[in-house]
Amino acid sequence: MVTEEEKKFMDYWEKNRDRQKKLFYQLLVGLPLGLIFALPILINFLAGRLWYKRADAVGISQFNPAILIIAVIAIAVFIGIFNKKLKWERNEQFYKELKAKE
Repeated sequence: MVTEEEKKFMDYWEKNRDRQKKLFYQLLVGLPLGLIFALPILINFLAGRLWYKRADAVGISQFNPAILIIAVIAIAVFIGIFNKKLKWERNEQFYKELKAKE
């Protein structure tokens, strides 16, 4: 027996499942969460240069800002897409369970 709330979810998921499965949609919607994870890494790196002068002196000779920017972007994209794919899979599994229950 399916409840009213589960029926609403089934209707919603039947309409939106194809749109939410697209990689571009997952990237756009998941990117803010990815940035929440990636930006503290950048902030921590930049703040660390202020309080630990010896590491700054040694590290500045080997520092390439492009690598840091690429890493932050890669982390943000990975976390964003991974989170949305995982959420899509959970919703799809729940939808299939409801269909079987119906």
